This record gives sequence, C-alpha cells and structure tokens, in this order.
Amino acid sequence: MDFRQLQQFVALAETGNFHRAAERLHMAQPPLSISIRKLEDQLGTALFVRTSRGVRLTQAGEAALHDARRALFHAQQARAAAIAAGQGERGALRIGFIGSATYALLPKLIPAFRAAHPGIELILHESTTAAILDRLEKHQIDAGLVRFPILNTGNYSLTPLENDVFVAAVPADSPLAGADAIPLRALADEPFIMYPAAQVPNLHAVAMLLCQQAGFVPRVTQEAVQVQTQVSLVESGLGVALVPSVAARYANRRVRFLPLSSPRPAGRIGIALAARPDDGDRQVQRFLAAAQAAVN
Repeated sequence: MDFRQLQQFVALAETGNFHRAAERLHMAQPPLSISIRKLEDQLGTALFVRTSRGVRLTQAGEAALHDARRALFHAQQARAAAIAAGQGERGALRIGFIGSATYALLPKLIPAFRAAHPGIELILHESTTAAILDRLEKHQIDAGLVRFPILNTGNYSLTPLENDVFVAAVPADSPLAGADAIPLRALADEPFIMYPAAQVPNLHAVAMLLCQQAGFVPRVTQEAVQVQTQVSLVESGLGVALVPSVAARYANRRVRFLPLSSPRPAGRIGIALAARPDDGDRQVQRFLAAAQAAVN
C-alpha cells in the first residue's frame, strides 16, 4: 500500500462514494475504481462492500482504516518536517561559543532566536576559539562565536558581531585601583595572569604584543583559559590581567576594571560568528541574522 493508495482508500472510506472520493482527490472516478480494486487484489481481501448507494467498509477495511490514517498523518508530518528543515525552520543547530559570549551577546541572542525560530533546537558547546574553529572545520559544529582577531588561517569565514577593547583587571586593594585609567606600562612590575598560548593563542598573542609595545614583557605567574577564571584569580589577589571590557558588567567590590590610557587603541578585540565559507545552510544564515539583529 503506497502513499497514493492510502489517500484513495481513506478518501473512499470517509465519503462512502466513488464519485465524491474522486472529486476530493481531483481525479476521475474510473481510475479510482480500478486503483481500489488493485489494492484489494494485492491484499487478498475486500475492503469495501459495493451497493447501489455507494460503498461501506468490510471488517478488513475497518481494521485497516485506523492504521491507514495514522500512516498518512506521519507521512504528511515527515513531508512537512523535510520542507521546514530545507527552509531552515526545523532541526538542530550546533553552536560553539567562548565563555565571554555569555556576558552580553548570548543573553540577547538566544531568547530572540528561539522566539523567532521555535522549530530549531540549539545545541550549545562552550569552548575556546581554537577548539571551536577546529570543530567547525571537522563539521562537528555548524557555527561558532569566537574571539577575534584570529592569527591563524583556516577554512572559515568570520562576521564580526561585538567590538571590544582590553582593560586592566586589578585587585580592589591594589594601589593602582584608585585611578580612573592607567597606562599599560604601569603594570610592568605586577604578576600577570595570562591566557595560555597553546589553548588561547590569539588572545595570548594580542596581550603579549600590547605589553611589548608598552615596553615590557609581562611576568606571568598564573594562566587561565576563561575570562571569568582570570577575573576570579584577580579577585583572589594573585595578580593582574588584561580582559575584554565586557567583563566589567559583572564587577564586584574585590576587583577594578581600568581603561588603558596607552597604548591607543588599547587592543581592539571582539566576538565574531565563524562559519564554513559559502555555507548555504539556512539555519546558520538565520542564526547569523539573529546575531546581527541582537547587537544592533
């Protein structure tokens, strides 16, 4: 029993009349009669009792009707799901993100995207920029919110979403904490909490370059991958750090975030959406559109 035969069987069962069933199916009556007879021959049993007034279901027809309706429903659901997925409105979207995207970007983006596209399930993975780009190229995720600038080359495109600068995070009891802004050179003698070069190579390189431009090589005493962890270590009095200014949204009394008066510009950094180049995936395009709307 194929999809066309299911439709014909259910239409005839519900109308009880070949003429009305043919009208519903937008076909002529003789081909419908022939098709139903072939179906009965295939099954080896009569599905209808023919009378001068129309047809009624046999016991075998009654038994088949419920499952036929259910099969039609699921077939229609599968068709609708395939069309919606092809249009980017159904399915799952795997997104990698860096921890600092949770400060401002994700809290605005996720609710707006889910409201606009409720049929798309978001599967979120927190990681580092390097790991996100690696997983993107291996097709293990569909897109990623990453930190730029990115110094290494790869098979991906970047759409900047959020621009930021480095600020100095210092313990609240530090002599430096009372300033409104400081030159980066003022941190030359402080113990530094730095991004590890192996795991966060881009931020590590930008932070080291800034320090060298200011005339010193930082004395690194601790390393931490996530911005939140660096801030926690600063709060604990273990040193100072260069962090994106967006981290100041969650400042407390134990840490100060100080703008850098020099060098200028004080390390332009930001968050971008990374995707595979020329990716025509409509779900990814919808996510990008929602991300751009969230930051405008």
